[in-house]
Amino acid sequence: MSSGSVSPSSQTDLFNVTGTADEKPIYTEICNALYERELTHLSQFGPDQSAQLKRRLGALPHRIQRAAHYLSRHPTPLNVDSHNGSWQYKQPARCPGTKTKTETTHQWLSKHGTYGLPIPVHILHYDEEHIELDSIDRVITENETLHINKYGWFTFEGLSLDKQQDDPPRILKPTKAIMASACCGHRWNHKGKQAPRTLTLRELLLSTTINWKNFSL
Repeated sequence: MSSGSVSPSSQTDLFNVTGTADEKPIYTEICNALYERELTHLSQFGPDQSAQLKRRLGALPHRIQRAAHYLSRHPTPLNVDSHNGSWQYKQPARCPGTKTKTETTHQWLSKHGTYGLPIPVHILHYDEEHIELDSIDRVITENETLHINKYGWFTFEGLSLDKQQDDPPRILKPTKAIMASACCGHRWNHKGKQAPRTLTLRELLLSTTINWKNFSL
């Protein structure tokens, strides 16, 4: 067997799904949907180096089972589409984050911004907009700035410090409507609603850390 191959035990683990009797049907269906999606993604966009690919494959069982356990048994305001392994919620006619004021975001981040907090980020690309989930990995209270994992440095007003982008991302104060749209992949353009985008596994896992009572840690 070559160094880049996956061992039989690893292959078995990839499809070894477990769950309680009550949750097993929906849990298994979610696992299958997520495995199919992630393996297709890795086959098309995964790393060329065999060692990196093996690490990614080795991490899949834990990450997918963690997401599936949450979706199949944890109550939230959202519905679950077990066939697609995704969240479902009624999409508003327009993006709920467009009216979020910077002073409102500043007040909220000043009080609740902390390491590990999942937060919504408004993304505008040409005529399409959506809300993504990201997480805070550094906070500097002295100059009221914070760093999020994917999109870099921001002020407490939610404004990006990356001046190179024409339409920079913007952190929003979380609300039920905003977080629901982020979890469900809602998208809009100038005509209105578009078909939802598929969340990455990372975003799906971030959605399982949301405190739906007040969105803080």
